[in-house]
Amino acid sequence: MRYQRPKGTADILPGDSEKWQYVEETARQVFKTYQFKEIRTPLFENFEVFSRSAGDTSDIVTKEMYDFHDKGDRHITLRPEGTAGVVRAFVENKLYGPQVLKPYKVYYMGPMYRYERPQSGRLREFHQLGVEAFGSESAALDVEVIAMGYNLLNKFGLADLKLVINTLGDQQTRDDYRQALIDYLEPHFEELSDDSKERLHKNPLRVLDSKAPEDQKFVEAAPSILDYLSDDAKTHFEQTKTYLEALEIPYEIDATMVRGLDYYNHTIFEIMTNSRALGQGYTTICAGGRYNGLVKELGGPEVSGVGFGLGVERLLVLMDAEGVEVPMDNQLDVYVVGIGDTASATTLKLAQALRTAGFTAERDYLDRKPKAQFKSADRLNARYTMTVGEAEIEGQVVNLKEMATGNETQVAMADVYKNAKQVIK
Repeated sequence: MRYQRPKGTADILPGDSEKWQYVEETARQVFKTYQFKEIRTPLFENFEVFSRSAGDTSDIVTKEMYDFHDKGDRHITLRPEGTAGVVRAFVENKLYGPQVLKPYKVYYMGPMYRYERPQSGRLREFHQLGVEAFGSESAALDVEVIAMGYNLLNKFGLADLKLVINTLGDQQTRDDYRQALIDYLEPHFEELSDDSKERLHKNPLRVLDSKAPEDQKFVEAAPSILDYLSDDAKTHFEQTKTYLEALEIPYEIDATMVRGLDYYNHTIFEIMTNSRALGQGYTTICAGGRYNGLVKELGGPEVSGVGFGLGVERLLVLMDAEGVEVPMDNQLDVYVVGIGDTASATTLKLAQALRTAGFTAERDYLDRKPKAQFKSADRLNARYTMTVGEAEIEGQVVNLKEMATGNETQVAMADVYKNAKQVIK
């Protein structure tokens, strides 16, 4: 039998894993400057964490979740996104308490799972970077999160970015707009897609998110939520725009933009990049927004939150397409060459001493001749070779050669063992 990875998953091999490490480390550095700290939550949660947070009309819950009953007959779900698990941890650990500084800022990174058709940059096991900030209703926090995402994408070398924003308003706004949408769409009920028919009375805003061709003409002519904003919602949206302008971040408003998850309100946003290399025009790479009801929905008090998510696979596809150079730290400091059978233990000891001192070191494990070992050192682009044979063992020295210059010196083995940083410059 030939074993293969499951459909919709990928092996991340050396040569590519360095790119992932670069993305993760760059994200950590940027998040640190904004005082976001890492949180790690389980890969699986109780089913209700996602069914209650995402909403029972969302594609995630109805079509895409990997869920099952475990041996204790508990209904378990592999996490399809990061926010709900972070909110569950926020509530369970009482991170809303008076002893915790507000806003409470965290970031996460790791694998997520959705059962959908695999395509470039979108797999069934995929990876996300995301941030969440809890405990402030200020539009300034919305804009800080947007600015951090914008800054992060610039750090990754993506240019020609476009920010698109909208507001979903407060509860009064949503109630008024929900009824307006139903009144508008009901006369066209029979012309809607099957999914939109099902969603019309449960969550009509989801119809605006439909990609079905039969829905598009109705979406284009639908009432605008901007015409139904309450005074508070208007104020919040105007402040958001003012702060973006203060940071000189250009933006566009798309009144038809909604979210596939039901817990968003007020500011929502997408950051797009013009992927000329992929021939796709502007494509969304980072998306997020504010969610004032989710903490309460998962058993906590009324605490507001705002955040974003970013798909790592999609990011790497775009970086490759744009020719972004990722620093590859593959430098080998020393290749230890052993001559003769008696040198093996000594080369092992020397390599270990070099590694303990913080250098990268390699040696032969295939009992090859010195010529083959030197070829390996050259292929690995080693800065130095350190050669030891019977004569060197007897004299307790090693031959050290700097590959770039060809300069050779003899060094006492004791100095390598005790003072490697004085030997290797």
